[in-house]
Amino acid sequence: MVISEWEREIKMEREQKDIFFAQHFQSPIPFEERSKFTGLDYYPPNADYCFELELREHSEKKKLEIEDTIGNVRNLIRWGEFRFKVGKEECKLQAYKDTISEERLFIPFRDITSGKQTYGAGRYLDLLPDEHLTPEGKWIFDFNKTYNPWCAYNKNYVCPFVPP
Repeated sequence: MVISEWEREIKMEREQKDIFFAQHFQSPIPFEERSKFTGLDYYPPNADYCFELELREHSEKKKLEIEDTIGNVRNLIRWGEFRFKVGKEECKLQAYKDTISEERLFIPFRDITSGKQTYGAGRYLDLLPDEHLTPEGKWIFDFNKTYNPWCAYNKNYVCPFVPP
């Protein structure tokens, strides 16, 4: 079986994340649970969930108030949306920013796996222009790199809920 460079990169990132979660002083895994931590559960890498997508930037950047896991309200700017197909299903996900000058796009989402195979409150994907924007102006949108918010591992962390 030939492993692609992309798949090798995904596996290496996951191994590094598991080491961080198991050993780093800033890990979200509570210290007393780290000795039992054997790594995160992942779906096998699947290139069908990696896309190059155009961001359809919203002409009107609406501010959205989003509640977090302890009831605080956070403001996000609804920046644009990505449209794509998974199999035959048309999908749309919103991209947010914390501030107008921020470069990172924050994509929180829930899907049919939420609360069953994945964290119930949803998962996140962060896109950075230096890493994820192609020369043609499309974004590399890879669901294989989505992650659970740290509040999934430790109640001491606060995370925004996925907007409706």
